Amino acid sequence: MSGKVYKVASVILLILLAFLFLFPLYWIITGAFKPGADIYNPKPVMFPTEWVTTNFQNLFKKRTAPLWELAIPFSQYFSKDGLPVIFSTGPVVPAAFRWLLNTVFMAVVAMILTCVTAAMAGYALAKKRFRGRAILFGLIVCAMALPKQVILIPLLREMADLRLYNTLWAVIFPTVGWPFGVFLMKQFAESIPGEILEAARVDGSSEIRTFTTIVLPIIKPGIGALAIFTFINSWNDYFMQLIMLSTNNNATISLGIATLQAETTIDTGLLMAGATLAAVPIIIVFLVFQKYFTQGITMGAVKG
Repeated sequence: MSGKVYKVASVILLILLAFLFLFPLYWIITGAFKPGADIYNPKPVMFPTEWVTTNFQNLFKKRTAPLWELAIPFSQYFSKDGLPVIFSTGPVVPAAFRWLLNTVFMAVVAMILTCVTAAMAGYALAKKRFRGRAILFGLIVCAMALPKQVILIPLLREMADLRLYNTLWAVIFPTVGWPFGVFLMKQFAESIPGEILEAARVDGSSEIRTFTTIVLPIIKPGIGALAIFTFINSWNDYFMQLIMLSTNNNATISLGIATLQAETTIDTGLLMAGATLAAVPIIIVFLVFQKYFTQGITMGAVKG
């Protein structure tokens, strides 16, 4: 009897927690489709009295920008003004689409590069024996405790010296060497049986082949969890975007919406429409990597 009571109480508690976590998302999405009377009503309106698209129309008509601008790689180092040489420009669209494309590109590239570098570094730290290995791992752990705000100014000057300031690469590159990602992947690489790696070496397998055919399948759950962490971290890193990006065409969705609010009075409906637009890619990424994320959290919890 006590077991049934515990099970029922657990289900009720989980339902309440799920409601608490989902309610802000519900409020934002429904708020994006509410008319102004519902949004500014002194009494909270839980469900729109009328579904409207006015907030999205205001979001899309504020500014325009080319959908893309492709530059010649490294052309900023040879141009007279230090700016990249653009050789292809897309059609003019509402700036919100350009901002969303910028944010997706930034987060996806940062996610891929971080997962690749962290997986290789974590595997090397876990399974390779070399001088300074313990010291190097200790420095990585210490770097996890270092606030990002401490190194923002050096990062900004470095990106400016490399002529990457006000480009999406200035936001991407500082994310790639994420100490937490290396730490997480090392913990997963520790579970790889050494006998399998030794057998691969005896069979004449190269390091690249061993890594791609043996190591990656074993640490795949960790990579899935790290992919979600990196994507969300890059997507939501407003402060880094604010420091590194300065023009309308290179802005991200959160930065672009913030600049719209700076021009006029606070438009809550516009903010909710922008937040709804920005939440869609994060939800998609989580659903795609959900299985690996769950496995990653479960396996990571038992690693020492």
